[in-house]
Amino acid sequence: MKREGLILILSAPSGAGKTSLCQKLFTTFPDMKESVSYTTRTPRPGEVEGEAYHFVSEVEFDCMISEDAFAEWAVVHGNKYGTALSTLEAARRKGVDLVLDIDCQGALKLKEQFEGGVYVFVVPPSMAELRRRLEHRSADAPDVIEKRIVRAADEIKESRWYDYIIINDQFEVASRELASIVVAHRLKTFRMLERVGKLFDI
Repeated sequence: MKREGLILILSAPSGAGKTSLCQKLFTTFPDMKESVSYTTRTPRPGEVEGEAYHFVSEVEFDCMISEDAFAEWAVVHGNKYGTALSTLEAARRKGVDLVLDIDCQGALKLKEQFEGGVYVFVVPPSMAELRRRLEHRSADAPDVIEKRIVRAADEIKESRWYDYIIINDQFEVASRELASIVVAHRLKTFRMLERVGKLFDI
């Protein structure tokens, strides 16, 4: 029996710290991999096919849609992005633990199309702190920040259907909580049976 890979789905409003938590997760578990999505976007300088994304044409992407090849897909800023079912199934079959960083809409579509994922939602400790973080990073204009705040309120309501919620108040605490979720699911009986069988010849 081959160990089944863990599919971990992370969502959060902008500014909640999801990207930093993902980076820490990959440091803690170097064998975990990030899911590579398909996109119709033009590669940016330095981006390598198959690393950041699988870059495909509109025709190729639409063909994959018609063949129900995506577990989820969406149009973002005029470009299409999607997670292929084959990517998830191959990782699970090969025993590879995969991390997907996607928004609530994509996560819900994934939950409807793909069984067995572990869904984690990251929230800030308060809306005031979220605003402070968004303003502190100086990446967006004031009107964009306001839109992100409004959107965050709607996104946080979606956290109710996730398996776990992490409040990212203190980063080290939140990162340990996320790591503990991974450890717990790695120790699930169905993932441990192969190893136990080899240890005890059963």
